[in-house]
Amino acid sequence: MQREEFPGWHGTTIIGVRKGGQVVIAGDGQVSLGQTVIKGSARKVRRLSPGGFDVVAGFAGSTADAFTLLERLETKLEASPGQLQRASVELAKDWRTDKYLQKLEAMLIVTDGSDLYVITGAGDVLEPEHDVTAIGSGGNYALAAARAMMDSDKTAEEVARAAMAIAADICVYTNGNLTVESISG
Repeated sequence: MQREEFPGWHGTTIIGVRKGGQVVIAGDGQVSLGQTVIKGSARKVRRLSPGGFDVVAGFAGSTADAFTLLERLETKLEASPGQLQRASVELAKDWRTDKYLQKLEAMLIVTDGSDLYVITGAGDVLEPEHDVTAIGSGGNYALAAARAMMDSDKTAEEVARAAMAIAADICVYTNGNLTVESISG
């Protein structure tokens, strides 16, 4: 099938929330093909420990592409242990300039407990202004909901879970089967 004719994979919402010394990345489990839910319990948030330093990553987009990027990120982190920013920038540079990697269709949210970044195929390594970031089909819904709750007494995990529940109620490509990983700075 030509790319224009393929209905496309949809269905992921990933959110990263930094609050009270904790960073939480939460992701739903839905994978859809067109209007059909293919899987409702995919695990799109992972804990990595290259070089003995914990990093949590969540991905939206093509699963195979995301796993390729996660492997590349692990390699970059092994080369510069404990330096998430440097590894993220190196990954983004490779992603932007390598002809093979340029074709990958995914985005990542990564954290080491203090830094929180979104990494894109356009060569971006973005740190959120308001300690909340989100990607994927329901990302904007989750982002808006979380931003509204950041001044509340809720913990980072409570904000992430509540925001994901709101996104799941609004976005047909998002469900309530969450994977949540927390890490301290």
